[in-house]
Amino acid sequence: MESGMPLSGGQRALIRESWQRVSGSPVQHGLVLFTRLFDLDPDLLPLFQYNCKQFASPQECLSAPEFLDHIRKVMLVIDAAVSHLENLSCLEQYLCNLGKKHQAVGVKVESFSTVGESLLYMLEKCLGAAFSPEVQEAWSKLYTAVVKAMQRGWETLPEGD
Repeated sequence: MESGMPLSGGQRALIRESWQRVSGSPVQHGLVLFTRLFDLDPDLLPLFQYNCKQFASPQECLSAPEFLDHIRKVMLVIDAAVSHLENLSCLEQYLCNLGKKHQAVGVKVESFSTVGESLLYMLEKCLGAAFSPEVQEAWSKLYTAVVKAMQRGWETLPEGD
């Protein structure tokens, strides 16, 4: 990732503090995030298939053990980003590969703005009054940096592959 880290020391502190309050219940908070994601864009539901099984509803998907594993993985990626705020570039290759995997299953780059909106919604719901404009801005900057790294995975994989 760009060496000019977009986060100030104060922003990194806000992210760490807020994540500490959320990370203790990753599945519970991840369910808030993905419930919001499916509310905002129900067309994303078909992207989540396990053993060729298509979910009939967001609720069915959100209660499937395989999807709960996906939630855990998403929360671990966020945790890794928070753990490496001082040096996000060490996650560059991992995030680029994650982008390739998402492209391979049909995720569009544009969907990540909806995921970002859902992440901020989850943080707001979980943090309550502690979700200040400063916290929101810090998380938005972090999320943008993560998505940019994932997008580089799209750029290195030819369309149609």
